[in-house]
Amino acid sequence: MYKILTIAGSDSSGGAGVQADIKTITAHKMYAMSAVTALTAQNTTGVYGILDAGAKFTALQLDCIFSDIRPDAVKIGMVSNAETINAIADKLTEYDAKNIVIDPVMTATSGSDLMKDGSVRALVERLFPLASVITPNIPEAQTLSGMEIMSRGDMISAARIIAAATAGAVLIKGGHLADTADDLLYKDGREIWFGAPRIDNPNTHGTGCTLSSAIACNLAAGKSIEAAAADAKKYIIRAISAGLNLGHGSGPLNHMAGL
Repeated sequence: MYKILTIAGSDSSGGAGVQADIKTITAHKMYAMSAVTALTAQNTTGVYGILDAGAKFTALQLDCIFSDIRPDAVKIGMVSNAETINAIADKLTEYDAKNIVIDPVMTATSGSDLMKDGSVRALVERLFPLASVITPNIPEAQTLSGMEIMSRGDMISAARIIAAATAGAVLIKGGHLADTADDLLYKDGREIWFGAPRIDNPNTHGTGCTLSSAIACNLAAGKSIEAAAADAKKYIIRAISAGLNLGHGSGPLNHMAGL
């Protein structure tokens, strides 16, 4: 059985973060492990509190995981401070972790800020060079590239800028585009598009967490980055199209759709 590690924050409402990751990994029939970087008090309407686990305790979780059940892939989500980011980078380097997928979570679907000052720079300088693929959405890609993204052409330009910080691939998710939901995979100077119609469903809480975890599962199974991203896209479309409607805000996906 393939083993997948998620390094991310906990979502008390279960739609995003570690909980979404574990559901996604389980739906892929793989074994899920977690290093929790922060507890959040949140639901579909917003994030109401964050309690950091801290760099030292996060590092201890990683020691316990890698020394006992070595992951076949690692997904990194919400990490809210530079100190913890540095600790994660140190441990992943120490254990020579493979198949690292980074979802640079900066804001929640509700719009709440999830990263402290200085964290983005640490993320780019310490973790991006370790990644097999980085999966920003358009607002995150705008922050990382320093440019406005309004079109597919802008996505290409931003991907080239972001790619300079990593030896891996960049997948810019197009869910925030006005007319489509096309994703762009930029790898080794090549542009690969994954087209998709816009699904009429406002419930997209945890979409980024779910997609990145699905990619990690597919990489662990030995798929190429292109195939991993394509299959993850199919999974996310199925989970959104299922039309689950929970909560009073932007609700979660149905991670078990089709099973």
